[in-house]
Amino acid sequence: MFELLFTSFPAVLRYLYLKKRGLPITVWTMKTAVFTWAILAFSLFLLIFYFHPKTYAGVVPFRTVSVVAQTAGPVTDLYVENGQHVQKGDLLFRIENSAQTAALAEAKAQLDLIKASEKKAQDAVIVAQASVDSVNAQLLRHKDDLKDAETLVSRGVGRADEVVRLRALVASTEAELNAAEAQLDLARIDVEQTLPAQIKAAQTAVDKAQVALGFTEVHAFTDGTITQLSLWPGSPATTIVLRPAMVIIPDRPEDVPVRVAAGFNQVARGQLYPGMPAEIACDSNASLSFRNTVMPARVHSIQPAVASGQIIPKEDIVDVAQRLQRGSVLAMLELEYPEHEAMLLDGSGCIVQTYTDNLSGVGGHIIAATGMIKAVGLRLKVFGAILTGVGLGGGGGH
Repeated sequence: MFELLFTSFPAVLRYLYLKKRGLPITVWTMKTAVFTWAILAFSLFLLIFYFHPKTYAGVVPFRTVSVVAQTAGPVTDLYVENGQHVQKGDLLFRIENSAQTAALAEAKAQLDLIKASEKKAQDAVIVAQASVDSVNAQLLRHKDDLKDAETLVSRGVGRADEVVRLRALVASTEAELNAAEAQLDLARIDVEQTLPAQIKAAQTAVDKAQVALGFTEVHAFTDGTITQLSLWPGSPATTIVLRPAMVIIPDRPEDVPVRVAAGFNQVARGQLYPGMPAEIACDSNASLSFRNTVMPARVHSIQPAVASGQIIPKEDIVDVAQRLQRGSVLAMLELEYPEHEAMLLDGSGCIVQTYTDNLSGVGGHIIAATGMIKAVGLRLKVFGAILTGVGLGGGGGH
């Protein structure tokens, strides 16, 4: 509309000239002016639509966190409701836990039993050590007796059978000492190796049972707002990711800027560049006062690939002819003024209008100046959307 009005001056001047001279106004007498008008309009359309790409496919993206139970079972307690804001670590709901509680109690009892046997094993070490000491004392005494008997025999006053008996007694006592020392080694192995391993295994079983019990309490993993709550006491909680119990919309991080995602026609790729000035008008920010309705922004980055061309390995070979619909070039934009970020509603649809300003020379200034027409058109589009109540949705990529 503006382009046609702006370039209509040759036809208007020709019309006024013919009117003043009283000459007939016909197609033949207006042909040059109309042709000039068409050339100027086409040139202006080309400059504006090519160098200042626009898209209706703008959106304020946001992420969600699906809350899924780690174990199945009926819900016994629900601590949140839709729209409630939660902090990280807040208890959301509890699942029936009698089986997990019993398993934990059993694991703790087994651990206590093994720890009790540890004292018994330590006493067994003391007893075994005492037995070794006793047998060792007997062995020393028998060896002394054997030595005395051998001395008497060597002097011709002793009995040879007594020496034989004492030698057998020493050998028997040495065997008893070996058995006592082996028993002591076994007792020490129980105290130093077997029981610690059993205690560690029992403690692991307790920890495992504790984790299983902890799975019956579902906590928030992030700060955010509860939505799509589908649970109530008595309803079954499942572990299926596709059936979350609720969804949390996380709070925006204060140190991360809000970026608007915009999908441009692939033809616009040659004009888009990081740092390119732009304006964003979102449905949720439209107002009659136009205050904070059209927000200045800049292109932050451009995705290096078109999503529709992605090929995922699967059993069928991809037929490219099935992908006739062209994808869009994804650009991420950041608002020029940080205070506008709080005014954006997550998920809101937006019109994104960009303006080329990186061309040099007189032609570059003329092209940059034609962006004013697109800026006025954007505001008229917003005003029309407000009056009609149909929103900013539209079609086309430029």
